[in-house]
Amino acid sequence: MVESKKTKRFASLFLASSLVVGALAGCSGGSGGDQGSSSSSDNGSSSNGGDSDVIKIGANLELTGAVASYGSSIAQGAELAIEEINNNGGINGKKIEFVKVDNKSENAEATSAAIRLATQEKVNVMIGPATSGNVLATVQIANDNKIPLVTASGTAPNVTENADGSINEYVFRTCFIDPFQGVIAANFATNELGVKNVAIFADNSSDYAKGLAAAFKEQIEANGGQVVAEAAYVAKDTDFKSTLTTLKSKNPEFIFIPGYYEEVGLIVKQARELGIDVPLMGADGWDSPKLVELAGAENLNNSFIINHYSSEDPDPKIQDFVKAFNDKYGESPNAFHALGYDTVYFIKDAIERAGSVDGAAIKDALAATKNISLVSGTVSVDEKHNAVKSATILEYVDGTQTFKTKIEP
Repeated sequence: MVESKKTKRFASLFLASSLVVGALAGCSGGSGGDQGSSSSSDNGSSSNGGDSDVIKIGANLELTGAVASYGSSIAQGAELAIEEINNNGGINGKKIEFVKVDNKSENAEATSAAIRLATQEKVNVMIGPATSGNVLATVQIANDNKIPLVTASGTAPNVTENADGSINEYVFRTCFIDPFQGVIAANFATNELGVKNVAIFADNSSDYAKGLAAAFKEQIEANGGQVVAEAAYVAKDTDFKSTLTTLKSKNPEFIFIPGYYEEVGLIVKQARELGIDVPLMGADGWDSPKLVELAGAENLNNSFIINHYSSEDPDPKIQDFVKAFNDKYGESPNAFHALGYDTVYFIKDAIERAGSVDGAAIKDALAATKNISLVSGTVSVDEKHNAVKSATILEYVDGTQTFKTKIEP
């Protein structure tokens, strides 16, 4: 889904930190040396002894800060999965130890968290971060230290594939990618809602939103539709009425709003206050309970999102997960909960097939994943380390996400 909003701001710090971690990896020979962790805990690199009594899964997540809703949800889902697995004997007879580090929703903190997990905690696998920009701040650390990194919700294509077409060898995801969401949104608008003239209102500070907007526009035009207006906002903006008034004057039948819940909630509220009653649609960045608080339940009526799963889906696997989550936490799980849960089982499957906690072996097993049945869909990994899986369209009805349809890849 999602990418951090300050990638450029911390680019130089990320590069410097990456050079540091490369040096640490070279000096320590993969053992961690005096980095403050027991030498019996292996880190998934080729130097592992593999004799640890536990498998260490590190979590580099947004537990506080601007998008804490995402990271905290992933952590809860992961913890439920780990509890289930440990209660059933662990992975290859070894229990999972879960090491969480808060990246505070910041690129620089994500880099620091990855260094800590790799060189001090010496984890076998890393989960997260939640946002694509924060993942990008950690990929070199994963690659240099040969520790597989699996993001549950980093949907930007360049998380796994670089601009030159090379693949980040140790980086994977359990979510679908942004172009897939943009195409689904456009097809839903034209095929299901029957609209032709649409507007796009996207976060111009976010590669996530810009990528979604570009894919949506291309597909709408391929479907014979027309983008009658395009507008942009910047993260942390709060007053959108002037731009929304301009968009309204173009008489769109539908508005696509790729962005994060913080701004989207205010956009939806202000749009309805201005009398914009056409369907509004976004992607997985909308998915947070805070969206309803910001927008108002009634204002979200006639709006739709693309998401990774629905708790209302009648699939027995999904309903078993919903019950287990509700029993543990006393609430219905959102898509980020499901993705965190799935990511642990995705890793478990790979380690079992690898028969090893060696980083290269786990990486190869992750790359070879085919048709694993998870809560958010049946997943195969393609040659770019992307998850090939279904997507779900949800409709807001009086503030509640309701299952609309499931779209197969």
